[in-house]
Amino acid sequence: MTITNTNRPRGASIPYSQKMPSKITTLLFDCDNTLVLSETLAFEGCADLINEIAASKNVSLQEPFTGPTLINEFVGQNFRGMMTSLQKRYGFSMTDEELNDYVRREEDVVIAKIKEKLVPCEGVDAVLERLAKEDQYKMAVVSSSALRRVQASIDKVNQSRFFGKHVYSAATSLPTPTSKPDPAIYLHAMEKLGVKPGECIAVEDSKSGSLSARRAGIRVIGYVGPYPEDEKQEMEKVLKGAGAEMIMEDWKNFFNLLEEFKGRDY
Repeated sequence: MTITNTNRPRGASIPYSQKMPSKITTLLFDCDNTLVLSETLAFEGCADLINEIAASKNVSLQEPFTGPTLINEFVGQNFRGMMTSLQKRYGFSMTDEELNDYVRREEDVVIAKIKEKLVPCEGVDAVLERLAKEDQYKMAVVSSSALRRVQASIDKVNQSRFFGKHVYSAATSLPTPTSKPDPAIYLHAMEKLGVKPGECIAVEDSKSGSLSARRAGIRVIGYVGPYPEDEKQEMEKVLKGAGAEMIMEDWKNFFNLLEEFKGRDY
């Protein structure tokens, strides 16, 4: 079957009109709120830092940012991506040196919280254990977050044993740092793993993550497990709108969804 994407992202290195292999060989997992429950900790950690930046740049905020308000606006993006958006919104600028300093500070704050409080998403460890035991798929982590933070996260919950060196960060692993929804980190991961889009399934919990994978030609399972019950229905719509082909509320459903994907042409 031939897949054609008329919205090919600028700079993409993989053609978007090609015959795609139907066999799934590779599973690509977002990290934050997909493997580990880190989003709340991370956004709490960087809210005070962003408010400090706003004050230093004489930006007048109606209300100070909090963890929940940052999550609502920027879930799926890394700190650098958030700062790029905020500079455009509020009309201020930062030197590269300033931005890099704040990025390092944000990493330190968030990693400290991760080492203290982080837990895995419910049910994911059993899935990873089974996948590792059956040994049928390549597995990798593909995240917007800084590599140091991602590694600290999966180390804390003992998931690094499932991925080895196959941990890729849009903030760290690329020649030019970026953030999802840019597909660059998925294109990079596939290049390193030696696989094509049609061989891959990505698991993502955010709009930006789902868009990133789809723009790289990868099929997506949208995961809504960590969202509050009153937000799950809306997030299903958001993830489907961003290209998620299937929605997973609980990791216990993962293998059934994987079998459904394997039964479809692509």
